Amino acid sequence: MIETLITFSIATLALAVSPGPDNIFVLSQSLANGVKSGIATTVGLITGCVVHTTLLAFGVSAIITASAKVFYGIKILGAMYLLYLAYKVYRGTAAVSLSDKPMKKSYFELFKIGLVMNLLNPKVMIFFLAFFPGFIWDKDGNTIIQFYVLGAVFMVVSFITFSGIALLADRISKLVLGGKEISEFLKWMQIIVFLGIAFYIIAF
Repeated sequence: MIETLITFSIATLALAVSPGPDNIFVLSQSLANGVKSGIATTVGLITGCVVHTTLLAFGVSAIITASAKVFYGIKILGAMYLLYLAYKVYRGTAAVSLSDKPMKKSYFELFKIGLVMNLLNPKVMIFFLAFFPGFIWDKDGNTIIQFYVLGAVFMVVSFITFSGIALLADRISKLVLGGKEISEFLKWMQIIVFLGIAFYIIAF
């Protein structure tokens, strides 16, 4: 169990620091309106993960109970989806851009934006379905509790990472908007992360 959670935490951390729409949005809000705005956005994004974790826990746990073969099929599909994400990153541009300075919003408005961004993005639910099942450590145990434990770890690691991005917004912006070498490094880091998680899901 401990080994699985450590591996899951490392994978989550690697995903959280890889440039994507969520952490770039947190970064842009922090740059424009200050650290607290970035953290308010982060709280909204993380709150949405509670809903996704609940849907995943009760839906997939029922499938695991019903058929081990179906569950293995879900793991295979999840690995394939992660491979697809790696391919999309490979085919995409390495450049990372920040939007123009956003309009000033209240902390509650930013919380709502982060929450809605998370809840209304079907890719988040698909990603949870692809990512979480591969880290269930006891298929004969209470899988609902295990999904909630994984969800809690995911949210804590993501919150700490995104809050760090908000605190270090200025320095991080200079990094992600740096030269071609930095952009290429970040691009290949995403690819390696997706490939590594896909391999872990299939192999273990």
